[in-house]
Amino acid sequence: MTPLTHPAGSAGFRPPVIVCAGDEFISADLLARALEGAGVEAEFRRIDSRWPTEPFAAFDGVREAAGDPARLAELVRGADALVTHLAPLTADVLAAGGLRVVGVTRGGPVNVDVPAATAAGTLVVHLPGRNLGAVAEFCVGTMICAMRGLPSAAIRLASGHWDAGGFRYERTGLELRAATVGLVGLGAVGLRVAELLRAFGSTVLAHDPYASAEAAERVGVRLVELPELLSGSDVVSVHARLTPETKQMVDAAALAAMRPGAVLVNTARGELVDTRAVDAALESGHLRAAVLDVFDPEPPAPDDPLLRRPNVFATPHLAGASRQVAEESAARIAAEVATVLSGGAPTNCVNPEVLDAGAAP
Repeated sequence: MTPLTHPAGSAGFRPPVIVCAGDEFISADLLARALEGAGVEAEFRRIDSRWPTEPFAAFDGVREAAGDPARLAELVRGADALVTHLAPLTADVLAAGGLRVVGVTRGGPVNVDVPAATAAGTLVVHLPGRNLGAVAEFCVGTMICAMRGLPSAAIRLASGHWDAGGFRYERTGLELRAATVGLVGLGAVGLRVAELLRAFGSTVLAHDPYASAEAAERVGVRLVELPELLSGSDVVSVHARLTPETKQMVDAAALAAMRPGAVLVNTARGELVDTRAVDAALESGHLRAAVLDVFDPEPPAPDDPLLRRPNVFATPHLAGASRQVAEESAARIAAEVATVLSGGAPTNCVNPEVLDAGAAP
């Protein structure tokens, strides 16, 4: 591909025009500073949505997006690149711009109409595993909280009740060093969780038909079939990708197969778990506790009975929220976009056929 830019001051130098479409987590200013830090000299156009103060939504052909497509279409006219977290890159927006590259600070760029981008000759680069550190720490931390009954103890104390009964043997929970943890999915996040659990001394099982045996061995994980994982784990943590085959894979039958008194953790996708079956398993006492950071739908109904259970640790999709995720995502996507603008090939691209077309004679 022909480089767009040349060193400043050289003949024919034209700074690229880059739209930075941010939000209240990864702002347009943060994206622009990251691009400057990557050595990109550009004319920046900035816009910020009000996510997460205002929820994201689905637009024409895209989902989990935030911002005004019409305003975005105005900004991309004449631009060479766009860098964003959640901006709605619909077919109309892409058609308005003639963008060379779109950089999305997410593992899955669901806010981009990828077929439309490909048809327009626009590369879409993204960041697989961008929040794996934050999610992995969240998983391990909440496992400890759920096994030890800490959320309900904290709620009772805040309401004025000193509950020393947590020292009764039958109410005490396991330490991680004594626990067997089953990971349903051993991708980037699952591997990082396994690394952290290894430091605690946990026994770790994993089920993933696509997992690398070498990677599993490296982090001390034993790969097993799902029934063995469910029956043999004190904690089951879900890290699978959402596909038609994995939708509601943790259903009533899977929960019944789990060890009595086990803990369920889901930070992946709400659609992977049948929450009504989880509610029933908690009501019967078969499950000790559940950690739920994702729901189907999001947000869940305010009167959802699952949220009111004292043995449910429910959070509003916060596992990936950290300053490191925001800052490092901006820096990584800036480096990818800088590579493309200088004529190189990005590391992570969802439509590499655009690269192939550009290289054709």
